[in-house]
Amino acid sequence: MKTPSTAKCAFYDQTGPARDVLVHGEMPVHAPAAGEVLVRLYASGVNPTDIKSRGGAPGRAKEFDRIIPHFDGAGTVAAVGAGVPATLVGQNVWVFCARHDRAFGTAAEYISIGRSFVAPLPKGVSFEIGACLGIPAMTAWNAVLGSGPVNGRTVLITGGAGAVGHYGVQIARRHGAFVIATVSSAAKATEALQAGAHHTVNYREPDAAEQIMALTQGRGIDLLVDVDTTANARLASRVMAMGGQISSYGSGGLNADIPVRDLRQRCVSIRFLTIFRFEAAQLQSYAAGINAMLEAGTLQHRIAQQYPLSEIAAAHEAVESGAVSGKVIVSIGA
Repeated sequence: MKTPSTAKCAFYDQTGPARDVLVHGEMPVHAPAAGEVLVRLYASGVNPTDIKSRGGAPGRAKEFDRIIPHFDGAGTVAAVGAGVPATLVGQNVWVFCARHDRAFGTAAEYISIGRSFVAPLPKGVSFEIGACLGIPAMTAWNAVLGSGPVNGRTVLITGGAGAVGHYGVQIARRHGAFVIATVSSAAKATEALQAGAHHTVNYREPDAAEQIMALTQGRGIDLLVDVDTTANARLASRVMAMGGQISSYGSGGLNADIPVRDLRQRCVSIRFLTIFRFEAAQLQSYAAGINAMLEAGTLQHRIAQQYPLSEIAAAHEAVESGAVSGKVIVSIGA
């Protein structure tokens, strides 16, 4: 594979609305440094964190003068740096955490990135599916399994039809858990059930907590995989089992009114997690587990919409609208 001197990309120099700040242009392609691989990308996944960073959300300071967005993607290894086996050249891979502490993400034809932040893309798995993984699947893997085995435990996945929730339901079910998912509509209930949830509960219903407790025969939830701790704290305080655990990977606000006494009386522990903060070796172990499910054909994916790189602003707007169910992919043509 011959590497060009420049490559197409999308970038922004200032934060703001997608159509105001995202630019479609070119970037120089540099040879990979020691320990890195150069990946020719064919698909880039758009995540809510990409939207928040580009939009300049509170707590999302712009770290670099120019940013190529997106954390997740998939493509083919085009070259390797010193210390990386040459046998990797030509291998299809999926890329994760690409934009963490870096100015250059996956919204480009090429990316040089540490070998630890790519994983083999199993045979027969498309680049588009590879770009669905990264943040959603790895967050779900840690949120479900990071506190220990879930076989025989009751797991509640809040937002069971969301990006992380969809993978979380599947991972928990495949690892032997009794899975309940909260949803906001009948359509989302269908999605969560198709992913493997045993039951769904509409969290908007006034007796949602009572429904969850009834499904557990009054015992409560062993593990809560939580998308929004600020919104769900009250529900958690009513449904957790004695000694239950909460894996909090998201929050709609920066502060929460948590019913501490109710949780303390049930000896509940809360574990907060951000996938970017884990060591590379841990991320590789999550990738291996995800790949095992991919190879077994036991992991479902939802691609909602695809856009060419030149229409990245529309891709961002689709995610920002909250109206899409599934992953928005930016295709980076051959």
